[in-house]
Amino acid sequence: MREDALLFLVVFAIWIALAVVYATVPMFAMPGYATVWGWGALVFLALAGLTIFARWRGGSRRGKRTADRDDKSGAVHER
Repeated sequence: MREDALLFLVVFAIWIALAVVYATVPMFAMPGYATVWGWGALVFLALAGLTIFARWRGGSRRGKRTADRDDKSGAVHER
């Protein structure tokens, strides 16, 4: 899931860069689109944050719920 968060952060960076370009380059004459791209960037930033939080939250519980199986005896040993 680390790659998912990284992808969301890359997409966020691209969208925020486009928002800045649309807001500052006069030849585009699309200042309204800067707001749209800016909000889109915030959506991807939120998705990245949720992905990181879900990984952190799932990682803290994983050790309590998993069990190792002893291949020789077939017994299950809790971690």
